[in-house]
Amino acid sequence: MLARLIIGLAMTAVAFGLASRRILHLYRIGRLGQPADPERTKDAGSRAWAVLSEVLAQRKLLKWTVAGAAHAAVFWGFLILGATILEGYGALFQRDFHIPLIGTDTWLGFLEDLFIVAVLCGLVVFSTLRIRQSPERLGRSSRFSGSHLGAAWLVLFMIFNVMWTLLLYRGAQINTGYFPYRHGAFASEIAAHVLHPLGRSANDVLETVGILASLGVVLGFLVLVVNSKHLHIFLAPFNIAFSRRPRALGALLPVYSAGSEVDFEDPGEDDKIGRGAIEDFTWKGLLDFATCTECGRCQSQCPAWNTGKPLSPKLLIMGLRDHALAKAPYLLADSDDARAALPEAERAEGERALVGPVAEGGVIDPDVLWSCVTCGACVEQCPVDIEHVDHIVDMRRYQVMIESEFPHEAQGMLRNLERKGDPWGRGSKARLEWTQGLPFDVRVFGENGEETIPEDVEYLFWVGCAGSLDDNAKRTSRSVAELLHEAGVEFMILGSGETCTGDAARRLGQELLFQELAKQNVETLNEVGAKKIVVTCAHCFNTLSNEYPQFGGDYEVVHHTELLAKLVAEGKLRPVNDLDLAVTYHDPCYLGRHNRVFSPPRDILGSVPGVRLTEMPRNKERSFCCGAGGARMWMEETIGSRINETRTDEALGTEPDLVTAACPYCIVMLTDGVATRKQQGRAEENVRVTDVSEVLLRSIRKAPADADD
Repeated sequence: MLARLIIGLAMTAVAFGLASRRILHLYRIGRLGQPADPERTKDAGSRAWAVLSEVLAQRKLLKWTVAGAAHAAVFWGFLILGATILEGYGALFQRDFHIPLIGTDTWLGFLEDLFIVAVLCGLVVFSTLRIRQSPERLGRSSRFSGSHLGAAWLVLFMIFNVMWTLLLYRGAQINTGYFPYRHGAFASEIAAHVLHPLGRSANDVLETVGILASLGVVLGFLVLVVNSKHLHIFLAPFNIAFSRRPRALGALLPVYSAGSEVDFEDPGEDDKIGRGAIEDFTWKGLLDFATCTECGRCQSQCPAWNTGKPLSPKLLIMGLRDHALAKAPYLLADSDDARAALPEAERAEGERALVGPVAEGGVIDPDVLWSCVTCGACVEQCPVDIEHVDHIVDMRRYQVMIESEFPHEAQGMLRNLERKGDPWGRGSKARLEWTQGLPFDVRVFGENGEETIPEDVEYLFWVGCAGSLDDNAKRTSRSVAELLHEAGVEFMILGSGETCTGDAARRLGQELLFQELAKQNVETLNEVGAKKIVVTCAHCFNTLSNEYPQFGGDYEVVHHTELLAKLVAEGKLRPVNDLDLAVTYHDPCYLGRHNRVFSPPRDILGSVPGVRLTEMPRNKERSFCCGAGGARMWMEETIGSRINETRTDEALGTEPDLVTAACPYCIVMLTDGVATRKQQGRAEENVRVTDVSEVLLRSIRKAPADADD
């Protein structure tokens, strides 16, 4: 007894010493980060609920049914089997130790053994998945491509060791008479049956060996965890607790420096604009990097990675994490002399550019940074709430605003926004062209000398740049206007008083230009007394509803599909004409994933007689981007295959007559994709791309399919 007590306590002291040293080092690295935005510590209730639902209930992981169930079994197994660790340590001091009050209840013994078996089953599932989905078999399409697979297999082996050593000492305890549970521990009883023929003396030895081996494996596992990607076991609850609520989608954060929002009208000399070095990230950013599980769920859903581009959200986060760890000695050195004394490799790491060609020593290649479409699929899938899009945009902000380094194709878009107030450079005079040919007059603010929106006007119709200037989007604007008129909904537009919301500028990283446009629009909207706004563009919808409140613009913003679905439900619009069409629907990222508007477009299509809706394999939360977001609509796509064509192929796979969407950007990209496939002979000539509002209008009134062609 004394020997095993001494050995057990010595192992514990060594393991805790090694683990504590590593944790202290990681804590010092975390302190190098900038202060995070003050919202991180507010709303304790929702943060506690997030930890309960995402950590304890495994909500996000269980969306991937098989892998999620296996992970839940292992996670809950380790929680329940914490009781066996307590029993093991107790047995070092007292051979017949049991947990006070509950330590001899048969239900606990049964529960412990049940989860030993559950964890072993989980390990079988994990091993099978890793073999079937290995990069060796699937190549780039494997979600484990680029992950540290050796460490992952080692962890599985260590978990297996924890389980069999538990069964070894529990089985031996049964045979020596010191096991606390008379019945219920079925797996331990099987182990005891196997060990019983060895005799009492051998079981006495195996009991001691098993206890020390079990505790030793657990302690070794602790040291391994704090030195590997499995650090997420400890960090995930904190990362989830301090993540953006309700999720890091929708609005982008303003530019923060030292925990305070940067005032671009009067910036401070020490303000950091974006992230130009690893130490420019906040402590929450560094926590994100350290929490990555390398599971690859983000990578498997990323449209850039899936079309042959160099961006993998997982590899991006891993690269930033590895750079932070490698640069730590340089950053923690307290003087220039101390840095000069560092090994050459550590000095070189400290001088690497955060963004730059990898061949020239950069950490993140520019092609990686500019491949992102900000669709949010990575954020949606991440089981530990890493905020990939925020980090990418923050790095873009530094590149655009400090380094003036960004794709040259985007220069024209930015110049047009600055000079003309729209990406096409058409100017305010062209914003009323879409109203031509309508069978009624559209009310334009200011035409009759209004100083504020009249009380009889229920909605301000924010037409947007695309809705005013793009030929396809003009059709949508006219359809929505006709439907609102048909339903008796009074609306008004700003006409030349509109200017771009600035979505593309902000996601490109040109925050200053975005804020200028946003403040101008907020001033206009507040002056005219806008209260309720309807929009047809998913990007305008997101910006007006989620980002303009940052500048004092608080409005009730609805997407046109929400309003039209409501009007249909209320009987103010009655689709009666049978269209006899096979239809598929594409979820715009900034309408669906970013803002959770999934049902209204489908409700509209479902209300139209004769429409047969077939979903694409990837839909709703898992919808595949059209390729236009993140200002990518204004940049060439020269690496890999085109995102819009990949999505078009999914749409065509449903054999539709109509491919529908609810955002002008998506309609432009899908129209181009369908046109390309028609030229290649891979799409039927009758296939068209249109907004769901046009489908509804055709059923409300008999109108030829090409009425506006």
